[in-house]
Parts: sequence; C-alpha cells; structure tokens
Amino acid sequence: MERTVTVVPEDGLHARPAATFVDAASNFDAEITVEAVDGSRPPVAADSMLGVTGLGVHGGDEVTLTAEGPDAETALDALENVLSTPAGESDAA
Repeated sequence: MERTVTVVPEDGLHARPAATFVDAASNFDAEITVEAVDGSRPPVAADSMLGVTGLGVHGGDEVTLTAEGPDAETALDALENVLSTPAGESDAA
C-alpha cells in the first residue's frame, strides 16, 4: 500500500514531529518506508529516527508512505494523521 501525504507541522520531520512519527511507525506489524516525493533521497525505514530526520522534509513538503504487512492500512492511516496534524496537536497512534 502506498499513500502520498503533505507534511503539515512547520518543522517538517525534524525534532519532536519526527519523534512522534517514528514512535507511531514502530507500533505496527508492517514494514513502513517514507520518502520525499521529490526523490532527492532513497526511502528510509519509518521507524528510524536518523533516517526520517535525514530526509530533510519541511512543512508543506509531500512524502510517500509505503507499508506492507498485516497492519499496513492502519499504519498508513495513523502516520497520515501524524503528518497532517499541526505540531502540538497530535495524539500519535
């Protein structure tokens, strides 16, 4: 399964928003990757803080989430929620 999402938090996937995203990704029985839509870097594991922050994604950028496994759809729903909720308002999955 694949989904493209616009990142809403102004800080993008840095610091606190990235930690929330990585924490949420680690809660599912699925292999999840994330990559910037511009293709500037290869996909990274969504549960890797170093990988996620290394993408250099900012607020307003689009990312592609890909998930495979029993929880794939639920994981994509939860991660889309994290990415589309302004910083400070998210209650991660």
